[in-house]
Amino acid sequence: MLCGDAKGALGLLPDESVQTVVTSPPYWSLRDYGIEDQIGRDDRLGVYIDSIVRTFDQVRRVLRDDGTVWLNVGDCYTSGNRRYRAPDRKNRARAMGVRPPTPEGLKPKDLIGLPWRIAFALQDAGWWIRSEVIWHKPNAHPESVRDRPTKAHETVFLLSKNQDYFYDVDWVKGPHARRLRTIWEIPTEPVKRVNGELDDHPAMMPLSLARRCIGITSRDDSVVLDPYAGSGTTLLAASELGRRWVGVEIKPAFVDLIERRFRSW
Repeated sequence: MLCGDAKGALGLLPDESVQTVVTSPPYWSLRDYGIEDQIGRDDRLGVYIDSIVRTFDQVRRVLRDDGTVWLNVGDCYTSGNRRYRAPDRKNRARAMGVRPPTPEGLKPKDLIGLPWRIAFALQDAGWWIRSEVIWHKPNAHPESVRDRPTKAHETVFLLSKNQDYFYDVDWVKGPHARRLRTIWEIPTEPVKRVNGELDDHPAMMPLSLARRCIGITSRDDSVVLDPYAGSGTTLLAASELGRRWVGVEIKPAFVDLIERRFRSW
């Protein structure tokens, strides 16, 4: 477990030492994690995307030639140039005292298409986009909007370093024992502390999602990486499957959270 900026911390890892990456960077304009040098809080959209692409240059270096990346990114809407987000009694983590400006060329209330903007930037940087998975959340959080459908999915991209890579097509099957399709229905999984309170991270990836990604694209003796470890779900899933792992997280409080989750696991 490394505590620090993702790009800098990855410089400590040897070349071609990681088999697969399962990660979800901080989403743009959706969270304030209360720490300096975080990405996505108030930096402009192009700066945010560029920071991910530059970090992925290091990911490419540490990834084996037959390695892959599962990249989970949520979409968002423009703020209409409001530089804050009001508190939401249903989701306290949504409140933000500062937000990025509306990106040039977009209008108030526009859906940004952020996952594909990042994917295309990574494609331009040399990555293969091998699949777009729709993670359908049947228990999606309610929204107060009345002029569009409530969002109930996120995007997960399968990226590869080369044209050919390791992929275990038989590790998990889809409905009726057919090969896995690109729509995955996986509920969110709130994690409870021992005292019954919700844990400290506002956007925790479900273990079942991380477990599936790791199982498909890693071997028993390989290393799994999460450069934006957050609450440590990828690392827990890797441990469950008997893989070695490396996690990088910039916020010390989240490193403490990961340690607590491992102690109670």
